[in-house]
Amino acid sequence: MSKVKDESLADQGKLSYEWARSHMPILDNTINRLKKSQPFKGITLGFCLHITKETSVLLMGAKQLGANVAACAGNPLTTQDDIAAFLASEGIHVYAWNGETNEEYDWCIDQVLDHKPLIVTDDGADMNVKLHFDKKYKNMKILGSTEETTAGVNRIMAMHKKGKLRYPVILVNEAYTKHMFDNRYGTGQSTIDGFLRAMNLLFASKRVVVAGYGWVGKGVAARSHGMGSKVIVTEVDPVKALEAHMDGFEVMTMSDAAKIGDIFITCTGMRDIITKEHILKMKDGAVMGNVGHFDVEIDSDFLLSKSKSVKEVRPNLDECTLQNGKKVYLVGKGRLANLVAAEGHPPEVMAQSFSNQILSVLYILKNHKKIGKKVITVPSEIDTQIAVDALGAFDVKIDKLTPKQIAYRDNW
Repeated sequence: MSKVKDESLADQGKLSYEWARSHMPILDNTINRLKKSQPFKGITLGFCLHITKETSVLLMGAKQLGANVAACAGNPLTTQDDIAAFLASEGIHVYAWNGETNEEYDWCIDQVLDHKPLIVTDDGADMNVKLHFDKKYKNMKILGSTEETTAGVNRIMAMHKKGKLRYPVILVNEAYTKHMFDNRYGTGQSTIDGFLRAMNLLFASKRVVVAGYGWVGKGVAARSHGMGSKVIVTEVDPVKALEAHMDGFEVMTMSDAAKIGDIFITCTGMRDIITKEHILKMKDGAVMGNVGHFDVEIDSDFLLSKSKSVKEVRPNLDECTLQNGKKVYLVGKGRLANLVAAEGHPPEVMAQSFSNQILSVLYILKNHKKIGKKVITVPSEIDTQIAVDALGAFDVKIDKLTPKQIAYRDNW
């Protein structure tokens, strides 16, 4: 049972799946190693993730390992409809289409939970929040969950601190092989891709304001700088601000940056980063977009409902004429620009993240009683194994310590 936009797109989706899989040898190797033992046989797994070609490799992999798979989108605007159609044709229960309303998005999560998954994989924690606070799910048996993104980690940690957590959660986002590569290299590249598709303007010589200097912000700043931009970073964390300064970027407040920036990219996971007051200070022609998980970083409500006029001048680019006569532009209605206006992360990067997911789900299946109602990071042995697999996939060879070196290291 599934609900997708257009089932006739399945053949097109299959081609995209095969393309992604051919560039995800790390994940493919992980799945092939486990396939013989069928570790998920008889288990229903629920996924609330962006339905992209890369995600399809993860979902098909879970099915190949024996799971009954149910999936919905992690965002109303990020589903690739051909991929959803392909997955449905392969017997995966998919409830996702691009352009869902908030009510439809919520309904899709309910449909996945109606399959009674024992373990859920979440991106942003919407499914986990529903499992914890919607009364109809309070008695549902859940062995545990994995969480894919920074915004979701923040929500999970808030539940944990308040003693609300019902089951163990592995923070896949905190794995070194996830946040360092997915967040930095993946989001860094796909953000530029999304902005270029939406606006098709030159990055070179532009002042690009990057809000937040975590792993995502570092990636976006580095890629923008590599394209010849003059990068400005805004931060609230003194250490990260200092790091951005030492990396050669200008650091200032958003209030000051708003006056001089050409392109604004929010990467914080926090609300109210670009407010009405900042927008009114911007230059005529300024472009802004968000790559944090939720559409709360830019005051898109002010832009889309309080402007003198709003019109879509290019796919995923709204021209907002302010009451003061200035025109500013919003990418993807303030939602994830790298997924709404582009295709999200490259498959080579997502292979590492999704290998973390598969192995973390397996870890929960084997160890959920031992973990208890706790939040844990990905076990170091999983992180290390994925790094080894990644090096192998890239045909990179490294040295090993000799017995003499090990003895030297261990001798106090």
